[in-house]
Amino acid sequence: MLAALPTTRDEDWRYADAAALTALAPADLGAWHEATLAPGETRAKDLILDAGHPGLHRVRLNVGAGARAELFAVLSAPAYTRLEVEVTLHEGAHFELGGVTIGGGSATREIVTRVNHAEPNATSNQVVRSVHWGTATGNFLGRLAVERDAQKTDAAQSFKALLLERGASANAKPELEIFADDVKCAHGAAIGQMDEAARFYMASRGIAPDAARALLVRAFVADAFAAHGEPDALLDAALGALGDMA
Repeated sequence: MLAALPTTRDEDWRYADAAALTALAPADLGAWHEATLAPGETRAKDLILDAGHPGLHRVRLNVGAGARAELFAVLSAPAYTRLEVEVTLHEGAHFELGGVTIGGGSATREIVTRVNHAEPNATSNQVVRSVHWGTATGNFLGRLAVERDAQKTDAAQSFKALLLERGASANAKPELEIFADDVKCAHGAAIGQMDEAARFYMASRGIAPDAARALLVRAFVADAFAAHGEPDALLDAALGALGDMA
């Protein structure tokens, strides 16, 4: 039986591009990239979803005991782009997400995560940064679920958005579903504009406005890749999306 196409009435798709959803095929919803990490394994993946990779991208991870999964992504395509990640964490496992949505035009770019802490002592950290201009939109929907036996869970989410023009927007929808009682779970969200004081300071030191903007954006998005050992390619991809805004 084919899955029904989502609409913006569905909570997980409430901020999506409604017109883009009508263009999906039911088969698109079943196209998951699945990976199982063996106990103690470490695996990392970088994704650059640029002009050649718009649309729906779904990743499902099963992270074994003591394993570590890292996923870093830049979403900069000029059309609707959605990275959806489902993670199951077993005892002592860790999941690290660093994501950036960036771009102008009228596109919606969103990262949607569902992280299930299924067993004790697992940890997760999600850092998402969003930079948009024009009438573009950047979204983060993050759900943390902690099962009853998953004591000593330590999970965190952080979302910040930088809007370079008034027509741009950002949305955050964090969710916590906790059934264990000995856990540490935190989330935070902030949406704002460029720090004018910082720009003025840089201008007073002779830094051109376009260079100052690029430096401030680089510092802003770099937070998402703090856990990455060699983030230069990801940072270059994010800054490359600035185009005329740099």
